[in-house]
Amino acid sequence: MSIQLDRPATRIDSVTPLGVGYTPYPVSADARRFGLTTSSMRLRGGTVVVRHGRRSTSDIATILVHGAAGSWTTWTPLLQAAETTAHDLTDLIIPDLPGWGDSPPCADESASGVESMAELVADVARSLGYVRWNVVGHSMGGFIALQLAASETRATASVGLVSATSFSIQDSVRHPIRQFWALPAFTTLLLTMRMLRRAGPLGHGLVRFVAGLGLLRALVAPLFSRPEAVNASVIAALGAEVRPAGFVLAATRAGAYDAATHWAQICCPVRSVHGDVDVFVTAGDDERLRAAVPQCVISTIEGAGHFGQVERPLEVLHRLEIIEAPPTLSQSIEPAAQESCRGNALGTF
Repeated sequence: MSIQLDRPATRIDSVTPLGVGYTPYPVSADARRFGLTTSSMRLRGGTVVVRHGRRSTSDIATILVHGAAGSWTTWTPLLQAAETTAHDLTDLIIPDLPGWGDSPPCADESASGVESMAELVADVARSLGYVRWNVVGHSMGGFIALQLAASETRATASVGLVSATSFSIQDSVRHPIRQFWALPAFTTLLLTMRMLRRAGPLGHGLVRFVAGLGLLRALVAPLFSRPEAVNASVIAALGAEVRPAGFVLAATRAGAYDAATHWAQICCPVRSVHGDVDVFVTAGDDERLRAAVPQCVISTIEGAGHFGQVERPLEVLHRLEIIEAPPTLSQSIEPAAQESCRGNALGTF
């Protein structure tokens, strides 16, 4: 294993208003602004570019795993929200998964399955000197976070899920026509990505053309509760990660994964949060996740879609119990779930 580092990170502190509103912070690609170092790591599973830092004396890392069509930057609004509280996040590891962000794709596509990605994330953490971790996954990154907890039961202290896709996505991947109406937005996206992948360079040119016309906001509107209010930097970041081949591969691997069998092995606390208008997560997903992981506490954020960490970052931090709830946040966790939350707090963040 080899690691290449950029210049040491210097934390730049700034005073930011309390981020209670909708999409209160932009997406940022400036790792140093968050006191993070960028490293390129050659591991058994491939080369991974990782942002990491804010090291403390703890041997427990906080790992943030992005989803398909994402990168490490999808977590930067959450980091900015945490800076407004008394609980700044430390011991951070935020990888660009292979094929996304700055990381090259896996040379061998067979190494891009959910199990292999979880192994890769564990290798990253151990290579940086950590022996345990709390892991948070967004969207398809939830598959990886949960698999990491299933395969590394002693090392995984807790799991947090933000708009984690699960069983309905798998049904849609396996039977896109028969299951179309289960998740029509996702199935339409998947079929579009398949067509763009087959188009090759023509498909990439079409994506750039659409972006140049300023139509991306309209195309990604179903992912947000208030698309007209989404920060322009968020739209640009999504546009930069439109990679049809990578998306189709990630979806295919997720569809082939035996979620229920693996997740039944999880023994750590698990908390899941998603928006009330998340087009990629259904009520049935919540029920099936509870059946597979009985200790999982699930809550819903009002006024959020599929990008809770961007749309309502402060409330996501609260729901994952990374911070205490400011009095300005609305409380919409069901009473039974609130009681369960107290028994399954992710207190090691």
